[in-house]
Amino acid sequence: MSWAVEEWKEGLSHRVLQKIHELESQVDKLKKERQQRQYQFESLEAALQKQKQKVESEKNESAILKRENQSLMELCDSLEKAKQKISHDLQVKESQVNIQSGQLNSSKKDIERLEQELKR
Repeated sequence: MSWAVEEWKEGLSHRVLQKIHELESQVDKLKKERQQRQYQFESLEAALQKQKQKVESEKNESAILKRENQSLMELCDSLEKAKQKISHDLQVKESQVNIQSGQLNSSKKDIERLEQELKR
């Protein structure tokens, strides 16, 4: 079959045949270069898709972390409010204890005074 492909070249001058050979070599070289570039393109495209997936995954992870952070901040606020309420309640109870302690001391003094009066 290659003889049929070469048949059209019969009768051409050596100079023309040499030029045809150069052009065919150039075509082969360009085909190989095109294949290499196609392979590079496909490799780069695959790498790009991988990077896009990685970015998407990181965006999703970032969104999850943001939601978790928001939830933790809300929990901290809630705990801070609970702490303030407990602190306030503690102050109120300490005040009540101080008042009752004062009343107890006063009652003790009254009892001591009354006992003194009874002894007389």
